Amino acid sequence: MKRKALIIATIIFFLSINTQYFWEGKLGLLAFPALTLLFIFYVILALMLGVQVFILFKEKFNDKKRLSVSLILLIVLTLAFFKPGGFIDLDKLSGNDLLIAVREGAANCTTTLRLKDSNKFSERSICFGVTDIKGHYEVKDDTIFFTDVVNYREGTYYSYAVIKPDSFQNEKISGELILYKDMNDSIGHELFITKNDLIPLAEKNSSTQFK
Repeated sequence: MKRKALIIATIIFFLSINTQYFWEGKLGLLAFPALTLLFIFYVILALMLGVQVFILFKEKFNDKKRLSVSLILLIVLTLAFFKPGGFIDLDKLSGNDLLIAVREGAANCTTTLRLKDSNKFSERSICFGVTDIKGHYEVKDDTIFFTDVVNYREGTYYSYAVIKPDSFQNEKISGELILYKDMNDSIGHELFITKNDLIPLAEKNSSTQFK
């Protein structure tokens, strides 16, 4: 591979890794194949780095351009190895997490809901693909209302949620977030809260309390 083509390939790989936040959740079932291609891309670049280093040793490191290309490639591959999700946490652009609620289902499928201090929320579902749902939320009395929901493909998203204290002892879980489709939804969908700086949970009362 020529040096210019190798540099371009390295830049494309670096940008792809560090912009996953914007494109991964929009691919749905295609997210895993795309990540697999990125991994293959990584392996190819690693092999090309090995070739460049081998040639550098043969040339006794006299080719400064080859040395520069190799260093750039080494830095990108090292960053990708230690930060496979991206060097910068772009999720923080939406604000800091006030509440995080998760649930793990069958086949290691997971759902993670985050409420931000910017009154935005995001829900990421990983199950044979990646889906990101975004929107806004508003707290009224003892209820969290969801609005402006985008990228939800299964009809109507949950309209509101309530927090209740944890029903069993677990140091990693501080409570339960119950999401409801509407007022006729008597069952709801339960997530387990792992962080809550939004609403203090009642310790001695089964009902939700707000400060």
